[in-house]
Amino acid sequence: MKKAFVTKPQVEEIVKKYPTPFHIYDEKGIRENAKALKEAFSWNKGYKEFFAVKATPNPFLINILREYGCGTDCSSMTELMLSDAMGIRGEDIMYSSNDTPAEEFIYAAKLGATINLDDITHIDFLEKNLGYIPKRMSCRYNPGGTFSISNSIMDNPGDAKYGFTTEQLFEGFKILKSKGVEEFGIHAFLASNTVTNEYYPTLARILFETAVKLKNETGADIRFINLSGGIGIPYRPEEEPNDIRIIGEGVRKVYEEVLVPAGMGDVAIYTELGRFMMGPYGHLITRAIHEKHTHKEYIGVDACAANLMRPAMYGAYHHITVLGKEDAPKDHIYDVTGSLCENNDKFAIDRELPKIDIGDYLAIHDTGAHGFAMGYNYNGRLWSSELLLKEDGNVELIRRAQTPKDYFATFDCFDIFDRFNFKEG
Repeated sequence: MKKAFVTKPQVEEIVKKYPTPFHIYDEKGIRENAKALKEAFSWNKGYKEFFAVKATPNPFLINILREYGCGTDCSSMTELMLSDAMGIRGEDIMYSSNDTPAEEFIYAAKLGATINLDDITHIDFLEKNLGYIPKRMSCRYNPGGTFSISNSIMDNPGDAKYGFTTEQLFEGFKILKSKGVEEFGIHAFLASNTVTNEYYPTLARILFETAVKLKNETGADIRFINLSGGIGIPYRPEEEPNDIRIIGEGVRKVYEEVLVPAGMGDVAIYTELGRFMMGPYGHLITRAIHEKHTHKEYIGVDACAANLMRPAMYGAYHHITVLGKEDAPKDHIYDVTGSLCENNDKFAIDRELPKIDIGDYLAIHDTGAHGFAMGYNYNGRLWSSELLLKEDGNVELIRRAQTPKDYFATFDCFDIFDRFNFKEG
């Protein structure tokens, strides 16, 4: 059973200052999870987690992870700028992007980030725009085909736009070595949101065996192997969560079996987790404002897909707790909807829930990653605030809600500020 980390009395107090909808994050849960991850890979001297900024680009939350030694995984100019502003530079940044503009490679190199190339053609593109190739480089590997665990197909890398083929990877390492690269890394992301302790160990074996072959055939000095992301979270209450300690031990066994005998026992293991680090520790809190009785039973809330896109975009399941009615029977079936002019703007379809009354607060679970970050302004809907539930029970504003002034700020050629008495600056 999923349990919300905030209660109805807490939310009733919070909304006196910060109206719904808002995203709220659980500091205690984030810290406990980061600590567990660090302990799970403590056997590897060079281990480092590079938090996937794309998942939750909030400096207050990223700074919590930094206390546990985490760096950042960036994929855009603004994510690099955020890292830079936070004082994160050098090898504490992994820059992994695709279809990359030249100016982003230049900025990443300026920061000293480790650049993870997505395609073999990017070697020449990088050299042309930088005027050199950095001494430390990484390449993203895509072996193609399907990725399976215990005869179960987890994903289809062959259909993914990312990464070098096997042949390109070996050729790319040879080219990079000829251009003076001294330290190499390998990166791969072969399945998304896996809820199994077998994913990382299975991926690790593929990458470790590939690394040994690369070393033997190209002479490359491989300093790190990046398992990237892919460890998922249990969105549904019946799913069992991953055990990061079991996962870490599984990777260690493969490391001892494959890399150590090959004389590669000093290779660092990296991860780039986003969803696993933050997902379960965020809720979207919203209030029931309408009910509709037509061909179905609808509950309209003051949040919409602009606040949480995943259900509309992917048909993704997010658990819902009606605060204050946690123990009430789930004897009503509702579609829980937002206000966008799109029929897919639904947080739940035919969901069994307690009777919902106007004014009830709903906690939509597992929005701590790819929640606020995927927000948008369709229908002119504005982004919500982000709050942090501190370990001591206090609540801190970590991003204010967007205002109409923010929304209209880029209309430089249209005189809208005077019309609504917005002040410049």
